Amino acid sequence: MDVSSGEYGTLVPFEYQASVASYLHDNEREVWDWAVERTSRADQLDSLRAALLRDTYRLDPQSHADVHAVLNTAMERLGIQVPATLYQSPGDQMNASLYFVPGEVHIIVQGPLLERMSQDELLAILGHELAHYVLWSRDGGRFLIAERILANALAAPGTSPSLRETYRRYSLYTELYADRGGAIACGTVGPAISSLVKVITGIRTVDPEAYLKQAREIESSLKSASDAHSHPETFIRARALELWHGDADVLTQWLLARLHGPLALENLDLPGQLQLQQLTREFLSYYLAGTDLGSDAVLAQIRSMFPDWRDDEPHSGLLAFAPDRVDDGVRDYLNALMLDLVLVDGDQQDAALMRAASIANQLGSMDRFQQNLRRDAGFGRRELDRFKRQLAKEAAA
Repeated sequence: MDVSSGEYGTLVPFEYQASVASYLHDNEREVWDWAVERTSRADQLDSLRAALLRDTYRLDPQSHADVHAVLNTAMERLGIQVPATLYQSPGDQMNASLYFVPGEVHIIVQGPLLERMSQDELLAILGHELAHYVLWSRDGGRFLIAERILANALAAPGTSPSLRETYRRYSLYTELYADRGGAIACGTVGPAISSLVKVITGIRTVDPEAYLKQAREIESSLKSASDAHSHPETFIRARALELWHGDADVLTQWLLARLHGPLALENLDLPGQLQLQQLTREFLSYYLAGTDLGSDAVLAQIRSMFPDWRDDEPHSGLLAFAPDRVDDGVRDYLNALMLDLVLVDGDQQDAALMRAASIANQLGSMDRFQQNLRRDAGFGRRELDRFKRQLAKEAAA
């Protein structure tokens, strides 16, 4: 599974990373400007360098020529031309990390990593860390700025769940991006996978093909998306590398399934909020399509949510609300939206109720819609029986 530097030599951020950075830049400009200033403060960079010298052993090129030769190869393959320093930190657990300084590479290794890895695996490890440098250096540092805004938001009391979920997913994508850097550095996917397994398990010998088989077996039984906080599960990282190299056409949808899952109200991130807002517009347009239900009262209700609502709002049917795309919480939300429109205009309530019931039936949420009628609209047994008779009459027509 060779990785061609010509094909993959340029690391491109994931669409998710780009969308989060753009959202923060466009909608939180004061916070963005603050983060830009904080990221470039010279005193913080000097403090970081001092901490590295104080807490680690610096691996000088003269005394550790072999590992520096590997580092130089990785940097060349990733197109990095800045001074680089390696450090060995205390601790038994194998690990590696990058301390970001603009224009300088500082990589810290921990545990017996240098002794346990083959040369290709070490290339993958160093390439992974160097990919963080590539990401955080590109486009004026916007991806680093976005990461630091989210990280600082999480440190503040009362952080919204949407920011927490955004940071979690942003971190997962960042690690998958860096894994690609590892594959580019060693020129093949296998060592990038085996090095991951070695770091996680501590085992000395890994067969990457055997682990990929294991990863596919794990995946076949999955029923939910990853709930990892900073790094995706190792089997997801291995499969993501495999698909990136061999089946890139399906990778985007695969990542949506493995890192996001169906759109859910309980774990909406910032892009998910925008997505649900757009889906809500399309859903309301579908509700009105082909009907006479767009009365003044109904349109006033809709425009209270979307002041720029147009009479020709587009929609694409209900495919976007299939079970593999949204969860029951979203369908409950749609039921509540329809019920609001049913109740806002008493002159057309029966027709509106039948339209809402038809859509709820298509969504597979009729039982839950009837719960809405009991709980939110105050329907008792008599009203529900009448509702069911109307449904039966409509079905027989």
